[in-house]
Amino acid sequence: MSGMRRVPRPPHGPVAIATSPWIVVGAGVVVMVVLLIVALGAYRGRSPAPDGAQPPALPVPSAVVAPSVPTSVPSRAPVLPGISGRASGLPPSAAAGSGSPSADPTDGPTGKPTATRSPSGAAPGQPAMTGRYRVVQSFDGGFIGEVAMVNTSAQRRGWTVRLEFSGGRLVTAWVEGVPQGTIRQSDDGFTYVSGVEVSPGGSVSLRFHMERASHTPRECTVDGARCNGL
Repeated sequence: MSGMRRVPRPPHGPVAIATSPWIVVGAGVVVMVVLLIVALGAYRGRSPAPDGAQPPALPVPSAVVAPSVPTSVPSRAPVLPGISGRASGLPPSAAAGSGSPSADPTDGPTGKPTATRSPSGAAPGQPAMTGRYRVVQSFDGGFIGEVAMVNTSAQRRGWTVRLEFSGGRLVTAWVEGVPQGTIRQSDDGFTYVSGVEVSPGGSVSLRFHMERASHTPRECTVDGARCNGL
């Protein structure tokens, strides 16, 4: 019996697992397979959305529409030819005569007759078309003169200017910005007849170039009424 040898027993427990790594690897593979099966089952259990389905649209607040504002600009009143930009409407006397009813001749605190307006809109004794004479520019051998006119009546009017000088010669006469009128020359001056009418309250200026003449005319009239400024 002393000559017999004992066979060593295989180790048990943790020692056996440490000495056999393939057991650990196999257990890990089994665990991964089980987890993969569970994940596939959970994914198949979900109900996929139908094809072409759109997510519900969120409500959008309605835009506030501002009230429309008219953009049209009132058209300007037509510009009448022959009216200077200096005119600003009817003078107080003409406006009162053209728009207000005529007063009773016996009105007034004393009961005496009061002045009434003439049918043309101008005050009694005042010409419907007034003119003022002046020298615009003076130079050697001549000068530029002007007769500025205002229509104080309530009607559109043409006009005629008559100028007489002691000697001298008329070179030319004109009205800026409007159709020109007619010039009739004479030995002692000239007459200019307007080419356009002037509206109530409007103004227009006639200019002329004289050579070798006195700056002060011997006569200056507008529609027969003497010019101011002499």
